Amino acid sequence: MKSIYDIQVEKMNGEKISLDEFKDNILLIVNTATKCGFTKQYEGLEKLFKKYHDKGFYILDFPCNQFFGQAPGKIEDIKTFCELNFQTTFPLFNKIYVNGTKTSELYQFLKDNGPDEMVKDGEIKPKRSKRIRWNFTKFLIDRQGNILYRFSPKFTPEEIEKYIEKLL
Repeated sequence: MKSIYDIQVEKMNGEKISLDEFKDNILLIVNTATKCGFTKQYEGLEKLFKKYHDKGFYILDFPCNQFFGQAPGKIEDIKTFCELNFQTTFPLFNKIYVNGTKTSELYQFLKDNGPDEMVKDGEIKPKRSKRIRWNFTKFLIDRQGNILYRFSPKFTPEEIEKYIEKLL
């Protein structure tokens, strides 16, 4: 079976890199948007990144414009917005598709191999489909590349922190 570390993603400059570069780290992969009701979660995500980065924790940010055009503009504009408004420092990648015929390889892998979505602490919503329902869906991956959790957009970074701490 393919590993998450076999997948290539596109950096902001269009260069492809392998997720193997993040091997042996804890990853929180998030599809984001700058004009979304959940955009304020960038603040909590940055706090998590700063708090745990030196312990091998990364947030990988993949903007997605599929949900009512809530990630408009060029990737450089998104980067500027996030840095100015939320002082983000975690890795930002090129825009991706999370659903449909253009779904990125990464998100197809996450949906195919990830668990059901957690909508509240301990409350799981069984998959009716593999669709990503909205921006700020978060996947938590352990150091071995196992997709342990899929958190709904309503699940805040602060609520995810205890799950991260268990993996450190």
